[in-house]
Amino acid sequence: MDLGCDPGHSDLGEVAPEIKASERRTAVAIADLEWREMEGDDCEFRYGALMSSFLSTVERSRLQEMLSLLGLEMYQVQKLSLQDSLQISFDSMKNWAPQVPKDLPWNFLRKLQALNADARNTTMVLDVLPDARHVEKESQMEEEIIYWDPADDLAADIYSFSELPTPDTPVNPLDLLCALLISSDSFLQQEIVLKMALCQFALPLVLPDSENHYHTFLLWAMRGIVRTWWSQPPRGVGSFREDSVVLSRAPAFAFVRMDVSSNSKSQLLNAVLSPGHRQWDCFWHRDLNLGTNAREISDGLVEISWFFPSGREDLDIFPEPVTFLNLRGDIGSHWLQFKLLTEISSAVFILTDNISKKEYKLLYSMKESTTKYYFILSPYRGKRNTNLRFLNKLIPVLKIDHSHVLVKVSSTDSDSFVKRIRAIVGNVLRAPCRRVSVEDMAHAARKLGLKVDEDCEECQKAKDRMERITRKIKDSDAYRRDELRLQGDPWRKAAQVEKEFCQLQWAVDPPEKHRAELRRRLLELRMQQNSHDPSSGVQEFISGISSPSLSEKQYFLRWMEWGLARVAQPRLRQPPETLLTLRPKHGGATDLGELLWPEPLGVEHFLREMGQFYEAESCLVEAGRLPAGQRRFAHFPGLASELLLTGLPLELIDGSTLSMPVRWVTGLLKELHVRLERRSRLVVLSALGVPGTGKSTLLNTMFGLRFATGKSCSPRGAFMQLITVAEGFSQDLGCDHILVIDSGGLIGGALTSAGDRFELEASLATLLMGLSNVTVISLAETKDIPAAILHAFLRLEKTGHMPNYQFVYQNLHDVSVPGPRPRDKRQLLDPPGDLSRAAAQMEKQSDGFRALAGLAFCDPEKQHIWHIPGLWHGAPPMAAVSLAYSEAIFELKRCLLENIRNGLSNQNKNIQQLIELVRRL
Repeated sequence: MDLGCDPGHSDLGEVAPEIKASERRTAVAIADLEWREMEGDDCEFRYGALMSSFLSTVERSRLQEMLSLLGLEMYQVQKLSLQDSLQISFDSMKNWAPQVPKDLPWNFLRKLQALNADARNTTMVLDVLPDARHVEKESQMEEEIIYWDPADDLAADIYSFSELPTPDTPVNPLDLLCALLISSDSFLQQEIVLKMALCQFALPLVLPDSENHYHTFLLWAMRGIVRTWWSQPPRGVGSFREDSVVLSRAPAFAFVRMDVSSNSKSQLLNAVLSPGHRQWDCFWHRDLNLGTNAREISDGLVEISWFFPSGREDLDIFPEPVTFLNLRGDIGSHWLQFKLLTEISSAVFILTDNISKKEYKLLYSMKESTTKYYFILSPYRGKRNTNLRFLNKLIPVLKIDHSHVLVKVSSTDSDSFVKRIRAIVGNVLRAPCRRVSVEDMAHAARKLGLKVDEDCEECQKAKDRMERITRKIKDSDAYRRDELRLQGDPWRKAAQVEKEFCQLQWAVDPPEKHRAELRRRLLELRMQQNSHDPSSGVQEFISGISSPSLSEKQYFLRWMEWGLARVAQPRLRQPPETLLTLRPKHGGATDLGELLWPEPLGVEHFLREMGQFYEAESCLVEAGRLPAGQRRFAHFPGLASELLLTGLPLELIDGSTLSMPVRWVTGLLKELHVRLERRSRLVVLSALGVPGTGKSTLLNTMFGLRFATGKSCSPRGAFMQLITVAEGFSQDLGCDHILVIDSGGLIGGALTSAGDRFELEASLATLLMGLSNVTVISLAETKDIPAAILHAFLRLEKTGHMPNYQFVYQNLHDVSVPGPRPRDKRQLLDPPGDLSRAAAQMEKQSDGFRALAGLAFCDPEKQHIWHIPGLWHGAPPMAAVSLAYSEAIFELKRCLLENIRNGLSNQNKNIQQLIELVRRL
């Protein structure tokens, strides 16, 4: 069937809605009659096959029509990519509401990228007036609420089905999620799931796909999720532990519905997971917003969520991590998913009002299972005597007793009932029980015949290549010394000589003898570097990023990130109890400077090695020591530029030497210019500040970027990432791309009035701000403006190059205040303190004793000062990103883009001009 065709022209599309509904009801009725004649232990599987054969044609049509309704049918062959979703467009500058169903996927992606806790609550507004985006509108304005309600707890039987939504009726957000995931490539799927995890939403684990007759287990989509929790051994000192949710093992508990249940499964799960009296809506349920709407394509979806302890007795419901699974729909219609849940769970809770002969046969087939089963019944809705008769038969089959049958009397006993469920879970945890990781679940899914997203050929080839590299890494320091030979002392010495040589260029009358000596030393060091060949690990890495398949290249880079993180995790130079200082404060930042992290081994080290091969070779060619025709590494910048175009952050300033490899960076930018052709107009946006103030998280939330966050995994260098501006918006914005620079850990917070370190920081701050059109200064406290940044302000003011500045205060204790506190603003604008005096003295400016208010860029009446509320709503690790944080970041983004469009930043530049600026600075 052609997925791109108009469903209205298909045979099924021409059938009246009531006929299609009757066909579906007839199919179910016939299957039910056949069921009664079936015998044998495998009858449930034959029943499922019979249902599928009757319903497949109708289901295919419904999926196709849903994709068409949402405007996603065009992405069934060429999938929607992560880069597509991150483009800057007109919609990036306004908080818009979807006006037609085809807006819904894009609105959901925008909100999710911004970590907006309301991403699942989507409003569609039908406007009366036409605009440039929608010319077909209603004559009157209406507002339709589109809600994401599982509707799997409704007391409706399986013979009742609603019709597919029309443009005037709500779309179930679970259907929206499934349609979007089906239409997305593996990397956008991964991004969607990662952002949902940060919002503390339940995550899709098994994605139903009736169109192709199989379901997909989303293992790859989960790979990027890392969580931190408090681990308390039975004996010994507790500590925080960090691990991937795919690899860590925990007991799993599944909640399913059999036939009809008047109790809400999703509400019960939320209550079990919510500490105290704060309701946490991890699983969407029917009582949110305006009620319920039937699902069309998302029945059979399995969702997953976790509880992680924090080390606080008042918040920790369970003493260890616990996995919770939720099957949407009736187990009779989704037997394969139910079978999977029984094989991976320590206990399964079955919600139902009635147990009939059909359900009894289904459960009887589970007689060999070792999983514990619990039934949750309603005393008022079901047939009491029939239920008791079948339960008595099931007791010896499922090895249960009367304590495994729970009756939820009414809504008034919710608290006591939740405590009872928690007690059951706690008892299972204390006894020997099955503990599984998501990888273990995927293995069980394969055995049952489910498709696992990670099993594609390109992904597995990339994984094999990564393992050939990482299996040789036993010790990170030894690997860097033996395999990444051009880094370390050779590069540090060369960087120091180049720095001295550069300083000599500005001397009034530099001695020629000293200049010649520096040139000789540099050539010796570069010749020493050039005498080496790339190690086997570097050669394998180069082969991985040289793959002609873009997908395989992207898979390889992701595998390398995770593989290196596993084999080369940094260790704290502090006793275990100091891990307590890593707890996030209100702003989501960690204590500054209290812990010393070594630089972790990462992808940037392999790219840095490639850069040094290119630097050494280029230096020798420039000096005439190597013929240009004998170059071996001239293609390296082209490989790196392709990575930048795919969304990988690349190192601009080396974190080990705190220097810029100018030949490598300019070579990369030249290759980027060639690949972008006419679309090479740039705006450069940089973020500077003390490490731990949340600047990387801010950039990632604002633009959907991938800068490393957290002191334990952040490289020390400055990194750059490219964002594409949509072609239809580039003329209006005045640029084709935005180059975002994150200063990483380059700038320290302490006042260091002397020494090479401070001078280096000040020079690097001047460089990054000098390259920028817009600079965001991220601060933990208003008085904590790093001296290096003040130093750079005064330097740049002398040159006349003043980018548009935005001061952002994060990690403030008074998180409820919507704007900067008056005393904070006064501190920023009042007469100078020690930091600004020291900076002015070092720059030898006699008139430099002035506060920031005196600088040309800081007008207190213009919105240059921002307060960003705390990152978390609640206490980590179970906290979600606060809605106030997300909304403040969006407003900052809107202001930045508005300034760029209105020309308030420095004149935009093309890549060639940026190359010249890099050389001059």
